[in-house]
Amino acid sequence: MKRRVLFVCTANSARSLMAEALLRDMAGDRFEVASAGTEPTCPHPLALQMLSEAGIAVDGLQSKQLADLKGQYWDYVITLCEKAANECGNVCEPAQQIAWDFPDPVPSNRHTTFALTLKDLKERLRLFTLVHQKETGRKPGHYQPVAVFKALADELRLAALLLIRDQGKLCVCELTEAFDVSQPKVSRHLATLRDVGLVETERHGQWVYYYLNPGLPDWVRRVLQETAQANEALIKDPLTRLKAMADRPEVPCP
Repeated sequence: MKRRVLFVCTANSARSLMAEALLRDMAGDRFEVASAGTEPTCPHPLALQMLSEAGIAVDGLQSKQLADLKGQYWDYVITLCEKAANECGNVCEPAQQIAWDFPDPVPSNRHTTFALTLKDLKERLRLFTLVHQKETGRKPGHYQPVAVFKALADELRLAALLLIRDQGKLCVCELTEAFDVSQPKVSRHLATLRDVGLVETERHGQWVYYYLNPGLPDWVRRVLQETAQANEALIKDPLTRLKAMADRPEVPCP
């Protein structure tokens, strides 16, 4: 599944739009990309010109309001100025927030300034994609026992994994309700389980569902099965809260 990345700056007219187009061009097979502004205006002509001169598609690029994206799931939210970082707030939770601070090229209104911004963004995004590739570079079917057991060493992560195993598929809001903890905390733990390869995700509208990785080796499945059988109390209360949630139509979950 593609990781979702949202770039944010104040006007969403230059830096964040350029970053959106760049990352889509560089690694669109691995990332789903968008951008938005805390006070959006419209795309700056020089930003579009720089992208076009670099051979990067600008079709569909438009300035968008950050608040309009509230409720959507993002793996990463990358702010490109201090103002956006301060104003992002809870709109983007539970995404991993990364703060980059690039000078705004708009006040200069010069071709060379926009060209330099494009160059600097491209270099930073090259590093971002490289780091992400290393983080997710586990070969299919290859599981390091130490990494697996480290992921299972946290009680909440272990219980969440066992609950997902029991239910087949759960979304973040269901797990948040089941364990009575904050959504960002649940999402951080789920990200650990996903990075190790214990769970996979799929999207239905704005909801992201987690399920056991079908490619889990037999030894991992046996560990989970025996742990679940010998420790039913780990998910007894979460199962009760999950059932109560299903009986309450006012809970905002599908």
